[in-house]
Amino acid sequence: MPRRATKIVATLGPASSDPALLEQMIRAGVNVVRLNFSHGKAQDHIDRARLVREAAHRAGREVAIMADLQGPKIRVGKFAEGKVFLEPGQKFILDAARTELGDIDAVGLDYKELPREVKAGDVLLLNDGLIVITVDAVIGEQVHTTVKLGGELSNNKGINKQGGGLTAPALTAKDMDDIRIAMGFQADYVAVSFPKNATDMEMARQLCNVAAHEFGHKPGLIAKIERAEAIPKLLEILLASDGIMVARGDLAVEVGNAIVPGLQKRMIKLAREHDRVVITATQMMESMITNPVPTRAEVSDVANAVLDGTDAVMLSAETASGKYPLETIVEMAKICHAAEGHEDFELEADFTGKKFSRIDQSIAMGALFTAHHLGAKAIVAMTDSGSTPLWMSRHLIRVPIYALTSKVATQRKMALYRNVRPLFMDTSGDRDTALHQAESHLKARGIVQSGDVYAITCGEPMGEPGGTNMLKICQVS
Repeated sequence: MPRRATKIVATLGPASSDPALLEQMIRAGVNVVRLNFSHGKAQDHIDRARLVREAAHRAGREVAIMADLQGPKIRVGKFAEGKVFLEPGQKFILDAARTELGDIDAVGLDYKELPREVKAGDVLLLNDGLIVITVDAVIGEQVHTTVKLGGELSNNKGINKQGGGLTAPALTAKDMDDIRIAMGFQADYVAVSFPKNATDMEMARQLCNVAAHEFGHKPGLIAKIERAEAIPKLLEILLASDGIMVARGDLAVEVGNAIVPGLQKRMIKLAREHDRVVITATQMMESMITNPVPTRAEVSDVANAVLDGTDAVMLSAETASGKYPLETIVEMAKICHAAEGHEDFELEADFTGKKFSRIDQSIAMGALFTAHHLGAKAIVAMTDSGSTPLWMSRHLIRVPIYALTSKVATQRKMALYRNVRPLFMDTSGDRDTALHQAESHLKARGIVQSGDVYAITCGEPMGEPGGTNMLKICQVS
């Protein structure tokens, strides 16, 4: 399998929960497995996390687990018949006080605050924008509307307000319980749905750290950018997180489809500039839910995200419930690899006008610059926390980065970093012995061979987080 810089996030579900199939998917290129807490019970996620760890072990590699929180349920209630078909021009009521099942005239709400957050003239989008209704009036707990764009509306479909403005808190009581469950199996990342500002992310981090404390664990936090309100606060949300997800579904519904591609490019660029990771998600290979090959448009979509510099591309229903989960991974890996061959990068331009106040960051940049100009076979970072490989991975470079760590949690977290291949190596505390061990490790894996030049970074004394202070250029004997 050719080496690929861009990582693949695959959502686990009924279609991909067979242990043998999951192992094949990991071998085919899955780097991060997403557990979607919008579906299933606590025990389902605990069982699936164990399944992922076991499959990864059999495949001989570590993958990261990302627990994706459900977030606020801004949804309609249930219908007596399971669904209704709304016609353009008809009147329809969203009723927060309704307890009986819905019908063609009205439906209850999971989100009881809606009547206080909308007014006459507002446009509401149901079921990912496939149904459009306009608010005529709010009477008590009832939102009276006229259907503009009709269609089938079924149980618990989502509600968005055009332009944003629904104030549901990002973390619900269910999310708080789910954080405890995810920390119980030490999820490597937690994805927070619908954050509006940095405070939402800071609260999530506090909850995660408290729940994970007894395990000596600290997960990375991913902010899902899917609310219109999040766009003006993008930088503060980003800085309060370890990464962001370009969640193009809900975001497109709130801000409009046409604006999302430009926002995607901006978000990827911003994340890289501020040393954060970025995942591009939603409908990337949607047609492969039912077809064995992607459309040309999907191939271009994935390739463009790669060329924008995304760390990872994500699959949702394609691997969770689709017919061709393994084939989708294979196709996506091929597209990423091909797109990476056409990357334009100017490493020198990346460093122009930059100042590095930290020694470890300066060493990371020095390794990139030197390896690029020497035509080195590899850049090797001996790391405790994963910070040095993260900084290296924020710059596009064709030289592969190998991160050697003695901490499994660090190895798993780095599975999301673009162009970084994390490897486990229990190193000696003595610097010279550790450097010799590292070269032997690389030779045994066929990464370097006699005559190859590589750059290696480490810290003295060994094993201290943030202590990278040495760059050495080596030639394999």
